[in-house]
Amino acid sequence: MFDYSLFISAFAILFVIIDPPGCAPIFATLTKGTGRKHQRSMAFKSVGVATVILLGFAFFGEWIFVKLGISLDALRVAGGIMLFIIGLNMVFEKRTESREGRAEEALSENPDPEDISVFPMGIPMIAGPGTMASLLLLMSRTDSLAGQVSVIAALIAVLIITLLTFLVAGPIMRVMGKSFTDVLTRVLGVLLATLAAQFILDGVVNTLKAAF
Repeated sequence: MFDYSLFISAFAILFVIIDPPGCAPIFATLTKGTGRKHQRSMAFKSVGVATVILLGFAFFGEWIFVKLGISLDALRVAGGIMLFIIGLNMVFEKRTESREGRAEEALSENPDPEDISVFPMGIPMIAGPGTMASLLLLMSRTDSLAGQVSVIAALIAVLIITLLTFLVAGPIMRVMGKSFTDVLTRVLGVLLATLAAQFILDGVVNTLKAAF
């Protein structure tokens, strides 16, 4: 049976981490001056690359951690700290500045990029370390097939939204404006920091329970 509660939770976390509204300006910058055909191609390819990477990490990430001898509670704490830092940076606009810096760096290396789907859009804009850690944490919260399907469905839903955002990145930026984007980024940052704190608390509590 489909787990709607887990789907909503996973969707909220992944939407905040991937942050389609925050990625849109970067995509618009990297594809500025190119034709609509090239922009559509880069939108589909960027999301496609990220999808393959994230699905692979969702299904095989835990196996890799087991082989390395890393516990899921350790991942919860480490991932939570990392997500908290991302959320904090979003609140103070550091994350946006960092993303814009990476975009400018990519453009300075190649002023007319032919393919920006793998770097920087696929990795690390969409399939970044925060997204990977979140996926692994979410998948570890359920042992049922229904729960795993719910998490994957949430991921696919966010990626579809990301794709649609890329396809209309230019018009969206003109309509939303910088002020609205800044406010939205800060609100999402607060939400992400709160969710990250919960991950950390869960990891610490589970570790203490196992120890005593």
